[in-house]
Amino acid sequence: MVKGEIDFITLGCSKNLVDAERVMRQLEAAGWRCVHDAEDPKGEICVINTCGFIGDAKEESINMILRMGERKKQGKLRKLIVMGCLSERYRAELEKELPEVDAYYGKFDFEKMVEGVGTPTPTPSQKGGEAGCHPAKLKNLYERKLTTPKHYAYLKISEGCNRFCSYCAIPLITGRHTSRPKEEILDEVRWLVSQGVKELNVIAQDLSSYGLDLKDENERTKEEGRGKHLLPELIDEIAQVPGVEWIRLHYAYPTDFPEGLLDVMAKHANVCKYLDIALQHCTDHMLGLMRRHITRAEQDALIKKIREKVPGICIRTTLLVGHPGETEEDFEELKKWVKEMRFERMGCFAYSDEEGTYANKHYKDDIPQEVKDARAAELMAIQQEISGELMQRFVGRTEKVIIDREEGDYFIGRTQYDSPEVDCEVLIDKLKVESLKLKEGEFYEVEITKAEEFDLYGKIC
Repeated sequence: MVKGEIDFITLGCSKNLVDAERVMRQLEAAGWRCVHDAEDPKGEICVINTCGFIGDAKEESINMILRMGERKKQGKLRKLIVMGCLSERYRAELEKELPEVDAYYGKFDFEKMVEGVGTPTPTPSQKGGEAGCHPAKLKNLYERKLTTPKHYAYLKISEGCNRFCSYCAIPLITGRHTSRPKEEILDEVRWLVSQGVKELNVIAQDLSSYGLDLKDENERTKEEGRGKHLLPELIDEIAQVPGVEWIRLHYAYPTDFPEGLLDVMAKHANVCKYLDIALQHCTDHMLGLMRRHITRAEQDALIKKIREKVPGICIRTTLLVGHPGETEEDFEELKKWVKEMRFERMGCFAYSDEEGTYANKHYKDDIPQEVKDARAAELMAIQQEISGELMQRFVGRTEKVIIDREEGDYFIGRTQYDSPEVDCEVLIDKLKVESLKLKEGEFYEVEITKAEEFDLYGKIC
């Protein structure tokens, strides 16, 4: 057990990661040393940042709590803390079932953790000021201890969601959509750049709604009680901050999509030709049951417009199969649609019946799990073939690539069309760069020489 050290374990999405980074920064200002996602945690305190989105994520979070709880019983851990989505939604149940946890924090009170753990007790070898000191007050609460490679970071611009899709528990966990003030976000961007960040992955549960809840009367539309879409304006201003070399957009919503964003993407070279927009399904029958508030025709028209206004764009989407009411005809139409749309990046999930959602209350979860899983696997097999074909287009092209790391015989990088950890990578053979040692976080012009379904190979120009 290492005194004065706190281990953080973050489960779930990049939005969770931002929360963990914020509280770690505050704890370090109070004198603690924070370690993130260590292979073998050894700190005297462990903080588990949980996910509660779907069944598998909840199970992973519970298993991690049990694992660290066992470590505490063995005397290898002084205190166990749980934060995040799972404890936001199930705090009362968790407190009853898992008493080995010393404290629970949710999605919105986790900053109280700093007060709760206090300051570390100095060891005999530590001198004054190194531990047991009074907490240093951070100038800005958005400051974080970055856990990503120093050249990229996630930028969360809002929290919550107002969409209430039938299957989704996110609004039950995070509450109503709340946009961060634009100037605060821009200040954070400038701070991130000062830390060496070059690539910003802009994230939210619903990017499309950014600004609609802001209260500036000058920015209101005629529709009573509603602000205006400010995402285009925000991205336009971020793109003009010196030092920002790449901006990538995650989790847009197709209904009421801010189409002015497409002009901004076409205008700025540092706004990546990349858009993560979850579409979920294609038949009007399923879009209706899912409460997506969009038709097949409207959805297809939006995808067509995106591709026309931003030529060469990479669209990443997510689909959901096995939702109550999905017929064989719906699924066959979905397969046909995926083949027609030829998405550059696609993920697929099997429906998970989440308590409290509209689907849980109003529909019967009557599609067998094996059918759900088979549909998801079949759809991903189709996508793998499409991806293999689309990736061949890169062969012979020269792309701007950022280097993320060195691994085995390769330098590993990404193009503007690929988000960290979830998308394709570019592998550059070390033996073919001669005496040039590529630097992590630097950009290079790379000629693509070979393509596979989910990876590219290249050489430095």
